[in-house]
Amino acid sequence: MAGRIPQSFLDELLARVDIVEVVGSRVPLRQSGREYIARCPFHEERTPSFTVSPAKQFYHCFGCGAHGNAIGFLMTHEGLSFPEAVAELAARAGLEVPREARGGEDETRHAPLLELLQRAAHLYARWLEEERPQGYLRRRGVRPGTARSFGLGYAPDGWDRLLRALGRSPREQRLLVEAGLVVDRGEGRRYDRFRDRLLFPIRDRRGRVLAFGGRALGEEQPKYLNSPDSPVFHKGRVLYGLHECLQAGRPQRLLVVEGYMDVISLHDQGLPWAVATLGTAITRKQVEALFRTAPELVFCFDGDAAGRRAAWRALEQVLPALREGRRVAFLFLPEGEDPDSLVRQEGGEAFAARTENAVPLSAFLHAELLRRTDTGSVEGRARLVELARPLLSKLPTGVLRDMIAEQLARTAGVSPEALLGTQKPRSAAPAAPSQRPPQRFSPVRLALALLLQEPGLARQTPPPPAWEGLELPGLDLLREVAAVLRERPLPAGALLERWRGTPRGEVLAKVASWRHPVPPEGVEQEFRDVMAWLGRQAREARIRALLAKAREGALETAEKAELQGLLRDRARPGDA
Repeated sequence: MAGRIPQSFLDELLARVDIVEVVGSRVPLRQSGREYIARCPFHEERTPSFTVSPAKQFYHCFGCGAHGNAIGFLMTHEGLSFPEAVAELAARAGLEVPREARGGEDETRHAPLLELLQRAAHLYARWLEEERPQGYLRRRGVRPGTARSFGLGYAPDGWDRLLRALGRSPREQRLLVEAGLVVDRGEGRRYDRFRDRLLFPIRDRRGRVLAFGGRALGEEQPKYLNSPDSPVFHKGRVLYGLHECLQAGRPQRLLVVEGYMDVISLHDQGLPWAVATLGTAITRKQVEALFRTAPELVFCFDGDAAGRRAAWRALEQVLPALREGRRVAFLFLPEGEDPDSLVRQEGGEAFAARTENAVPLSAFLHAELLRRTDTGSVEGRARLVELARPLLSKLPTGVLRDMIAEQLARTAGVSPEALLGTQKPRSAAPAAPSQRPPQRFSPVRLALALLLQEPGLARQTPPPPAWEGLELPGLDLLREVAAVLRERPLPAGALLERWRGTPRGEVLAKVASWRHPVPPEGVEQEFRDVMAWLGRQAREARIRALLAKAREGALETAEKAELQGLLRDRARPGDA
């Protein structure tokens, strides 16, 4: 549920954040009465069945059943972890995420490792003052200020310079191995991973050093060597230069390149919005991290066949993340050039102009599919449809997907519906799930639904002893919900966070998705009626219990008076 983030903070966060703004920045919403609707971003559909309720701070799809609050939406839609989603919403609300002091908290557990990595970065930066790395930086044209802002360092030649400097105790040596800075061959054989290399600290968005990339200054292979994955570093999630990019201000565009020196040179030439993928193919996690930073991405590749293959792999990762307002383009450099060499030849302004003329994703997708098929034959056009369908299925429903489908359909000589596989059957389709009348709720579920719609009604619930002895499905949950809402009238989305991932949470989500047919002005009276019904059921349960004791001759004097009073209440007109 709340993990180690205090529940009180989650309550405050979800009460402050507007789910309509969170969802609406990623999915085109249209107001419909008191709710907002859209085509569901989590499954393929032509008719909108995805609803967002500002009153409940809750979303629900009547087609696929997806539901949740603003935290859950970011986790599902953006692929964020729970802490990442909370941090994103907290930044939007201008709140600092507090942490409860508990053993096992990731940040506390990894603090010694992160501290050691920072110490290593400082030591490597000191060694950068040696003539060998300084000569290399001068030859590459890296300015001293740029080297300092990126925290560049140097790992001297030798097998154990770092190990001797930072591994004075067995514990420190274990941490060096865990961080990937020292290699352990067993039987006490340990040595520095990086030797005679220029080092690039790899930092997270907050500037914490997680790992290093090393460029050999001699003949050692490989030329570039990265830290291995560790408890704090996963190369498929981190982007080199993102922290430095954010230090220059929030960008509207990011230029995604492949190498450390590419990023350094681009920043040096006045393009601080360049980041790199650590020499590996782009991943979905990295794509989402990029889009959380800027709405437009320009991927930069060599213009040869290998560069186009890398661009195609990037396109496949980007497609599922495209939403309204997000744009992607591809920049192909002249053969034999990379961003580092080209930007130093022509300067930052000329290189920036190249990004303005980058190939839009739709044009690159169309051109690549045409290159792979022969549209002059029926078989070739059928092959085009075969190749296009899985790609289009990755795109969220929306204008971009429809327009790309129309363009490809014209080329293939088929209808967009045939290309997408969404042709309507000849027979009439059944009513959409969102149009079906809701099932009749039990009185307990009805009371829950009304509380989630109007949390202030919790003040009208009786104190806990009032329902004592009454056994009805869901009554314990109603008691708990009412107790929470009496303390603070939270919206449904915030309330559900308390039961995230539990069977009770699923019950509440189902109840929250119910579209109540009674107008708002009639909700309070309906709730009073349900409370009165529950009161009568509790009275009958108590009467049965007291009559059973009376038959056994065990009824006490006070209980006799209580039974008589209950029977009188039952006999009153209008209280049958």
